[in-house]
Amino acid sequence: MAEITIKNVSKVYGDGYSAVDNVSLDIADGEFVILVGPSGCGKSTLLRMIVGLEDITEGDLLIGGQRVNEKAPRDRNLSMVFQNYALYPHLTIFENIAFPLRLRGVAQDEIRKRVEESAATLDLTEHLQRKPSQLSGGQRQRVAMGRAIVRQADAFLFDEPLSNLDAKLRGQMRTEISRLQRRLGITTVYVTHDQTEAMTLGDRVAVLRKGVIEQVSTPRGLYEHPVNLFVAGFIGSPPMNFLPCSVKGDTLELPFLSCPLGREIAERVADRKLLIAGIRPEHFEDAALVEDSKKEKGVSFRVKVDVTEWLGNSQYAYVPYDAPADIKASLASLEKELDSEQLRTQMIVSVDAASRIRDGDEAELWLDPSRMQLFDPQSGHNLTLLNEERESAPPSSPTGAPSSAAARAGTTQTLAEDGATRKT
Repeated sequence: MAEITIKNVSKVYGDGYSAVDNVSLDIADGEFVILVGPSGCGKSTLLRMIVGLEDITEGDLLIGGQRVNEKAPRDRNLSMVFQNYALYPHLTIFENIAFPLRLRGVAQDEIRKRVEESAATLDLTEHLQRKPSQLSGGQRQRVAMGRAIVRQADAFLFDEPLSNLDAKLRGQMRTEISRLQRRLGITTVYVTHDQTEAMTLGDRVAVLRKGVIEQVSTPRGLYEHPVNLFVAGFIGSPPMNFLPCSVKGDTLELPFLSCPLGREIAERVADRKLLIAGIRPEHFEDAALVEDSKKEKGVSFRVKVDVTEWLGNSQYAYVPYDAPADIKASLASLEKELDSEQLRTQMIVSVDAASRIRDGDEAELWLDPSRMQLFDPQSGHNLTLLNEERESAPPSSPTGAPSSAAARAGTTQTLAEDGATRKT
């Protein structure tokens, strides 16, 4: 095992296109790090530079403290699992797993020992004499993982390994990969465009955008304290609601409600009259189901529900709204980058499955404003983060991320104080 250090690494192709731009990232020995972002953000290019399949234009790559920029892939002692399994159809499962060992001239007894140990770890023992065509997609992916394990490499690299599997099988394989990595304790870098994989697998997650790392943090840190609109919009399903809002004195005015601002936040945003409020769908509740002792700590308001979706364990309500032209323009640009559902025309509310809110109802909802995030529409910066957090994690910084201490501190709790008033 070994730590991986990426220092100011860039990749520029012959036509001048910059796929990776001055990226720095430290991956600790035994850590599971996810590279995530929309298509074309540079995550796979960065992974391929680590393994040696892409040349590094600028910067340094260190594995176990040694610079490896000029080393061939076979000399880096890394194991890579590809999206398409890359199995040899004419070989048995045993021979597919053993293939890298045979290339290295490992003794037959040692090959058999390692293959059998790997197969036992991945529940493939009874399939060793079959061909890949006789296995399911999940089993074939386990064969590819087995081939990586037998090499006894310093690190595992995964390039979107689950994208060819159906939804149910992806969930099962996520669990298997997580258990395997914890059991082996090996340094792992995992590329995906699926934010669900990123949030459930990684010790830390690096969110990339146009070749730059926007934020590196724990999954919880990204979810609760995104540094900008891009990270906030990418992380979370359904995505965060982005509502236009304005500041009037110490009051925040949104399309459906008004709420008081805490003094610190009010001073911080006093010179910004038009903002974007970010609210997670699950931070709303059906006011009829909120306990009286809790209700006074938030704000209740009425909306006209357009459509509802009942999922058994939860329910979504969709509430249309309108926004100023400049806010629409900012969110339209964000939608295009994220390749996501529309962010500008509706608010998504997640309520308890016991809620009786239905299509076309005028419903009363409840919100704790302290969980709201405020963003600058032009820069996209999260204005509710404390100054020291913004300094340590600027959106343009390749390595910046909210500290774990800050993530635990609940930095948005000054946004609103008790006694929020219902809009009339």
